[in-house]
Amino acid sequence: MKIVFAGTPEFASIALEAIRKSGHDIELVLTQPDRPAGRGMKLQPSAVKKTALEYGIPVEQPVSLKISGKYGEEAQQVYDRIRMIAPDVMVVVAYGLILPKEFLDIPKYGCLNIHASLLPRWRGAAPIQRAIEAGDRETGISIMQMEEGLDTGPVLLKESIAIDKNVNALQLHDQLAALGGKMIVSALERLDTLAAMPQDETDANYAAKILKEEAALDFTLDATAISDKIRAFNPFPGCVGHFNGVPLKIWKAETGNTQSGSPAGKVLSADENGILVACGNGTVNILELQKPGAKRLPVSEFIKGFSFDNGRFE
Repeated sequence: MKIVFAGTPEFASIALEAIRKSGHDIELVLTQPDRPAGRGMKLQPSAVKKTALEYGIPVEQPVSLKISGKYGEEAQQVYDRIRMIAPDVMVVVAYGLILPKEFLDIPKYGCLNIHASLLPRWRGAAPIQRAIEAGDRETGISIMQMEEGLDTGPVLLKESIAIDKNVNALQLHDQLAALGGKMIVSALERLDTLAAMPQDETDANYAAKILKEEAALDFTLDATAISDKIRAFNPFPGCVGHFNGVPLKIWKAETGNTQSGSPAGKVLSADENGILVACGNGTVNILELQKPGAKRLPVSEFIKGFSFDNGRFE
């Protein structure tokens, strides 16, 4: 098949690599413009751009695809280029730009999206993190036929995996990225025979983008909810607990085995086995954390330079 691919982060680059290895002809890659990153804030290409350039695949990086908007001339050029290619299908993975109807209508088989959830659950920007945060026991990949709505199109393929109680967002991301690459190759091979199943709107919910403002932990909540949030927010943005006014990033924790009866946020013990903290219901045992401007450390190292006596998390 002749394919146009649109995607930006590492999750998408894994799918691009899988499609390339399967032998399809990737005529063009769309990805977000280079962004400043790192200490020097130098412009950095996306993971998808790096992969495309490695294999000599042409790349376009429009700011927008709205032909009638501020960047309409650039969008029109990209539109005309895709029309000239006349792709059989367009594969879209975590691209970051909205595809107007004009673009959706170009490919013979339309546009396929790899979405990291079991649609219609967790439509939107952060399905991996929100599934962990919500305490879901499973998630998966949906291969969806795109339409103008946000993740509302009919589903061609769906496969689930269990969410391990100890997995964080980065680890689950890697599992789902590999599954997404495998599934999109399967979908492309079977495109003539796959049945598109409409989504049940009554089961739909939305995975809002993760914001730094959400990082603060509330120890009056249930211990399981706190532990789930810590896993969901690792690696970004990292959860924060304030101990005696000092903001500490908490990267890893597990639910404790006891009910404390102590005020929420009180440190019950702190040793090389963890920092046990009372919650609104139950306890959490903190295993990895970080002081401002310092490295992430396991608790056995962290407690050598920080005292948890006479204080509490707030």
